[in-house]
Amino acid sequence: MIQSYLFPVSYAFLAFPFAALLFTLPFLIVQYRRYGYIHKARAWLLYLMLLYLMNAFFLVILPLPASRHNAALTGGALQLIPLQFVQDIIRETSVSPAHLSSYVHLLKERAFLQVVFNVVMTVPFGMFLRYYFRARWGWCLILSFILSLFFEVTQLTGLYGFFDHAYRVFDVDDLLANTLGGMMGFLLGEWFSRFLPRLEHLDKHLDITTKRVSYTRRGVAYLVDSILWAGLLSIMESMHVSAAFWVSSGIYFMVVPYLTNGRTPGKWLVRIHLIGRGKRVALWELIKRYSLLYWLYFGLNYVLGGSVLGSHLSPWINVMISLVLLVMNGWFFFHLVIRLFKKAPLFYEELSHTSHQIIWPKRYHPTQNDPADPTQTSGANIVQK
Repeated sequence: MIQSYLFPVSYAFLAFPFAALLFTLPFLIVQYRRYGYIHKARAWLLYLMLLYLMNAFFLVILPLPASRHNAALTGGALQLIPLQFVQDIIRETSVSPAHLSSYVHLLKERAFLQVVFNVVMTVPFGMFLRYYFRARWGWCLILSFILSLFFEVTQLTGLYGFFDHAYRVFDVDDLLANTLGGMMGFLLGEWFSRFLPRLEHLDKHLDITTKRVSYTRRGVAYLVDSILWAGLLSIMESMHVSAAFWVSSGIYFMVVPYLTNGRTPGKWLVRIHLIGRGKRVALWELIKRYSLLYWLYFGLNYVLGGSVLGSHLSPWINVMISLVLLVMNGWFFFHLVIRLFKKAPLFYEELSHTSHQIIWPKRYHPTQNDPADPTQTSGANIVQK
């Protein structure tokens, strides 16, 4: 029976890196929006919770039927009698009430172990709710029941219609056992949290002046902005706007940040904005910064790459253009890697004298600031790096 549990767990661990990759972007955005930075303890706990939920889900759905056109369960797909597991244990057990030594046989019997497994499976869920999310017992009860209901409905519907019939029984006793496990985890989490740092105190002694705008944070902003800018470019090209590449990049990366005090939608999402030499970034500074990046570097890639792909030039010219692109992009790649490791500004930032600042959430109270410094704001503390 242990082997039947190890099989789904092994698949959960194999699939975890891919799930973690998909989870990373929303995780980073939420952490930047809510806390203003990434704390390793929060990251470790949330990824651990993701791994746990994947293990629980895989234990519920695996093994799958051999074919999508599976046969219906012979005994029916519903078991709606509460505490039916008690009768199953009595019917299958070899325990003799008069001999205490026989009770050890329960540890080998399917009906008993299945109930124990369903209780244990949701204990970590209750612990996470209690420790990380600071949930009250009522919410833990409701959420543990919802999680169990999700598992049972997944089985009843044959992975929501992927299989012709349910391949496991919807069992009301599983709902009771899973919910009980969640509440046991809640109680254990309350005891266990006494030996761990309180998550609400992680930011208590935070020195916001030591935080810098990381390249990870900028990368998230760039990814969001690239998607939105590509959409704007596609719309302009479909409308046959002249020089759509340069017009769209100018509007998105120069005009919009000027009107929003250095914010693009991507930068707003991760709580950063651009600054120049003054308190407010100037339009000229934005033009200088992004003309170097988008109009010069990306523009050359756009024009030269399109010429090569168009293949309307002679082969020798195409070879020369390809070499130019190779050298130019190779230089930019090594420049980016070197500056990333040195944590130094990129070339277009140095030449435009612009940089990023963190816009801190309101949760950081102004009492953390120096009251003698009139430049510090009460609603959104800003740190320049």
